Amino acid sequence: MTRDLLGRHRAVLPDWLALYYEDPLEITHGEGRHVWDAAGNKYLDFFGGILTTMTAHALPEVTKAVSEQAGRINHSSTLYLNRPMVELAERVAHLSGIPDARVFFTTSGTEANDTALLLATTHRRSNTVLAMRNSYHGRSFSTVGITGNSGWSPTSLTPLQTLYVHGGVRTRGPYAHLDDRDFIDACVADLKDLLGHTRAPAALIAEPVQGVGGFTSPPDGLYAAFREVLHERGILWIADEVQTGWGRTGEHFWGWQAHGRGGPPDIVTFAKGIGNGMSIGGVIARAEIMNCLDANSISTFGGTQVTMAAGLANLNHLLEHDLQGNARRVGGLLIERLRGVAAQVPHVREVRGRGLMIGIELTRPGTDEAAPEAASAVLEEARAGGLLIGKGGGHSTSALRIAPPMSLTVAEAEEGAAILDRALRSI
Repeated sequence: MTRDLLGRHRAVLPDWLALYYEDPLEITHGEGRHVWDAAGNKYLDFFGGILTTMTAHALPEVTKAVSEQAGRINHSSTLYLNRPMVELAERVAHLSGIPDARVFFTTSGTEANDTALLLATTHRRSNTVLAMRNSYHGRSFSTVGITGNSGWSPTSLTPLQTLYVHGGVRTRGPYAHLDDRDFIDACVADLKDLLGHTRAPAALIAEPVQGVGGFTSPPDGLYAAFREVLHERGILWIADEVQTGWGRTGEHFWGWQAHGRGGPPDIVTFAKGIGNGMSIGGVIARAEIMNCLDANSISTFGGTQVTMAAGLANLNHLLEHDLQGNARRVGGLLIERLRGVAAQVPHVREVRGRGLMIGIELTRPGTDEAAPEAASAVLEEARAGGLLIGKGGGHSTSALRIAPPMSLTVAEAEEGAAILDRALRSI
């Protein structure tokens, strides 16, 4: 049946729509941190639908909220008052740390970043944007134009002038040999020099931890140092929290808080985990920025009642059960376990990350050359062992991406680490 579905998939869907595994997988249902395929095989899920199943599969509170809301009304658009949307916006605005915050809901992270770019360029009257090398911000025409990862950027055409900044990757590039303080100083000097060669940009957009790029990040405080330079020139800071938000990194509720010395960003974008699988994205910004548009705008599906009900139930569960604390505790155990394994596997260059957002970079032994074939082999071997993980990487890199639901137990972390141990040693 799976082969038949694969043939139908290839007949009607784009060739560029990527599928994992030599024998692609159809997931039919899930519960907690586990999913099952069409053949009845059970897997421990360490990727959560690309970091989207944030709390748990089939979380009863979310299922109940969706069912009850669907029994009343699914959707009415933003042309009508919408109680669940207002209630979730109030919660998100309060949690954001942004003063006088306004929230606009979208259906995806791509759309959220697209909206943030619209707001920033309109507010600043500039179409120049600073972005990080190795970054990924979505698949729309404008977000592809600011993506610093050639593997996910199918065109050089863009409505924006994009300038790429150093700093998103700590252990590669021209400043990798420096200590953290000198690394930050060098990146700041590079930013200042760059700004001396261009008209004033609208904004810097940055992922606190780069997701598609392989869970890379700069030293804590880099974006705070950037913020000082940007603030002097009136340039906005957009934090792309699509993958890092809601406590996934364990140490902070938002990824930007590792760089929070200068206060919150001007704009924060979010998506993925807040809906626990439902299509929710959004933008948080100070009122003066959010309200800068001088034309009518609505969202047909952003903020629809059934997704807002899911988001509220999911956020309540996350906070009431301290899943951020669980991500810190269990993620810390998992990353140390994986570092112990990696020390005995020549293909592993680095195990990095924080909380339940962990990357394992693979290279050809004795070199810094990417080993994408090794990443694919580990992906297959982990699946054979009953574990689903992701992969990523930017320029000349290959990495495994590990991001389970944030309710992961210690026993499940140990089970997943044991499967990864065998998979890595099988390369």
